[in-house]
Amino acid sequence: MSDRGDSRADLDSRAIEAVAALYHAWITGLVLTILSRKDARVAEEFVFRLFRRQHLEKFLPGLEKLGLRHEPHAVAAAKYHYFSNQLGGVRVEYLEESSRKAWVRYPPPRWIWMGTALCAVPSAVNRAMLRGWHAHNGVTLANPGLGFVCTKTTVDGQPGLEGYYLEHDHDLSPDERLEFRPHESAPYIDPATLPQLDAASWPDERRRKASRNYALDYIRTALPVLSELVGPEEARYLIRISGLQIGMHGHRDAMATLGLDEGSGAEGFLALFESLLRAQGNRVERDGNRIVQTGWRLFRGMPLPHPAVADGWSALWEGLLLAHDRFLWLDFQAHLGGDEPRFEWSVQRD
Repeated sequence: MSDRGDSRADLDSRAIEAVAALYHAWITGLVLTILSRKDARVAEEFVFRLFRRQHLEKFLPGLEKLGLRHEPHAVAAAKYHYFSNQLGGVRVEYLEESSRKAWVRYPPPRWIWMGTALCAVPSAVNRAMLRGWHAHNGVTLANPGLGFVCTKTTVDGQPGLEGYYLEHDHDLSPDERLEFRPHESAPYIDPATLPQLDAASWPDERRRKASRNYALDYIRTALPVLSELVGPEEARYLIRISGLQIGMHGHRDAMATLGLDEGSGAEGFLALFESLLRAQGNRVERDGNRIVQTGWRLFRGMPLPHPAVADGWSALWEGLLLAHDRFLWLDFQAHLGGDEPRFEWSVQRD
C-alpha cells in the first residue's frame, strides 16, 4: 500500500492520523458553511446545541475516566478541559489558584477555528460554545455556585481563549453562569508545572485513538444536531457541500500521510478509502472496485440519524475522489434497516 516499507501498525497509525485531520477540518468547515450559506443566527444556535449536547454526553463520564470526580468542582471542571482537549490534540494550559478558582487557557492557534477560519467567526458564535458547555458545568455537577469567567477570546483579537472556573459563595442565576471580564488576564503559566496524564494508562496508541475520537465525536454530534435545527433536507445540502469541499482539500494531505501516490488512479483511491474507513473502527470488505462497510462506528450505541445525514456523510469520501481523479465518481448505497447499517461504494468512471 505504501512505498515507504512501513509496518502494518505504522500504516494503521498514519490512517488514524489522517482520519483525525479530515474530521477536524470538517467540523470547522461545517460551521463556516452554515455561516456563509445560512446566517450567523443559525450558526450560533448550531454551535450552542452542539456543545451543550457534547457536554451532557461526555462531561460526567469524562470526569470518571480521567480520575477527577472527587476533585473540588472548579478544579475538576478546569482539569477536565485541560486533559480532554490535550488528548484531542488541542493546545491548552491549566493553573489552579485555589480549590475554588482554576484557570484554563487555549493559546493560539485555536483548534476549532483552524487556519484562516478564525477570521470569519463572529464573537456571538464563539460565545455560543462557552454557553453550551462551560456555563453548564455547575448545573451538571449540582453546584449552583459554579460559573465560568471568560477573560480573553481569540476571535476578538486577544491572545487565546482563557478564563477561570469560580465557585461563588452564592447561587448563580442562569445569566450569571457565564461572565466576560476582558480587563482580566491569566497569570503566567509555567509549562513545567502543567499536570500530566499517567503514561502507563495513556500509551501512544490510546492517545492517537483519543485524538481521532475527539474529532469524530464533533461530527457524530453535529450532523444530527444540524438535521434537527434546519430539517433533514436542508441539512443534507449543508453537510454535502462542506463534505465535498473538505474532502477535496484534504485529499493531498491524506495521501501524503499514508505514503500513497497521488497519480495512482482508482487503485490508489481505493487503498486510501479502505484505510480511512478501517481507521474509524469500521468493519470493511473490498472486492475489486467495491467497498462495503458493515456497522457505523460513528453512531455506535446511538439511534441512527435521518438517511439524509448518511448521504451527506458520504460526500466527504466523494470529495476525496474528486480531487484524486475528477473523471471517477462514487456510486453510494446506504442500507439503514436490519440489525446493522451497511454502506456500499463502488468507483465508477465516466
